[in-house]
Amino acid sequence: SSCLLLALPTKLSTSMAFKVAAAARRAVWQRGLLPVQSKLPLVAPCGVRRFSRNSWESGDDVDLDSVAYGFMASQALFTGLEVGVFDQIATAGEKGCSAEVLQKACGVEGPRMTTLLTALTAVKCVRRDPNGLYTLSPNTAKFMVTTSKQYYGDYLLYQIGRQFYHRMGALPEVMKTGKAPSYASWFSDPEVAKTYTQAQHNGSVATAKYLVKKKLQLGGIESMLDVGGGSGAFSYVFTEATPGLKSTVLELPEVCRTGESIKTQQSKDIQDRVNFVELDATSPDWPVSDNSFDIVLMSYISGSVPESVILPLYKNAFKALRPGGRLLVHDFMVNDSLDGPALGALWGLQHVTVNAHGLGLCPAEIIQRMGQAGFEQQKCEAHEMIQGMTKLIVAHKSA
Repeated sequence: SSCLLLALPTKLSTSMAFKVAAAARRAVWQRGLLPVQSKLPLVAPCGVRRFSRNSWESGDDVDLDSVAYGFMASQALFTGLEVGVFDQIATAGEKGCSAEVLQKACGVEGPRMTTLLTALTAVKCVRRDPNGLYTLSPNTAKFMVTTSKQYYGDYLLYQIGRQFYHRMGALPEVMKTGKAPSYASWFSDPEVAKTYTQAQHNGSVATAKYLVKKKLQLGGIESMLDVGGGSGAFSYVFTEATPGLKSTVLELPEVCRTGESIKTQQSKDIQDRVNFVELDATSPDWPVSDNSFDIVLMSYISGSVPESVILPLYKNAFKALRPGGRLLVHDFMVNDSLDGPALGALWGLQHVTVNAHGLGLCPAEIIQRMGQAGFEQQKCEAHEMIQGMTKLIVAHKSA
């Protein structure tokens, strides 16, 4: 589970290079946590990635060229990560380094390295001085260099660049035929499951920490069910924040194997309190007792299953929860008006390529099904999570 990303374009510009630059800048998100209906300004908290995406919604018409050519900027960024350009420039320090040095360091011969550097300069990932020396932009230095504490390049490189980017190429065929691999079949490949889960882990940990710190009051809960919990990131963070809390992670077999490996990196106390159970969460019967959990978490599950499965999932969660327990649904969502935000909408579209019969999510659709599952619909809470991309819906089981 956790935070995903799509590199696509943005606003009108006077030259193609600037259009592609704008496209790349929209490939990143700002984390925030405000009520969905909040009138407060959207200000990112200290230490959170902050980028402007206002141009997605600016103007009255589409910038067709930016949309059409944005994929080129995505691949420039992914390739820079793949061949080690950003790490090598960072090693050179403030003085920068030349294309010739980067050719040798990255093992890329010929003029194509300069061509890549020119593209990365145009999209503002790197800067070139009059002497032909390259340095990193502030955002690139902060987030795309492996030695940085805020590095998330592996997520972009392995999950977005190597998996979702190519899967999006199947969208026209999926739209016409309604046929696409399910996440379960996709993850049956051990390498796919490993790549996806490892790349997702760091982003999920950051999201979970922010949720616990800024919004969700865990209180004295004792038991948690993490449905489709991936690496177990949310469970590790929740148990660390709550003495005595035990969590059960339900996941597909191959994902569990990677999750168990990541679990060994946690403290002995956390390892003892987090347990993985192999299961396709869409199964009608979960291997858990009724009325036995204080929290059921579903992060990135509702948008990853067929629409017909969502209500049964929520009914299973209702049965598993103790009276007074809470269901937490975190996922890519658009506003109830179905007109944006753009990145939430694009992620919903991406899900179609691996979930052809899924539902494009918005709070109203989620809350309606929560009510049908037995939760107190009038008490459901909707919150903004990853700004412009995901939302959190909290449902309560009556005490």
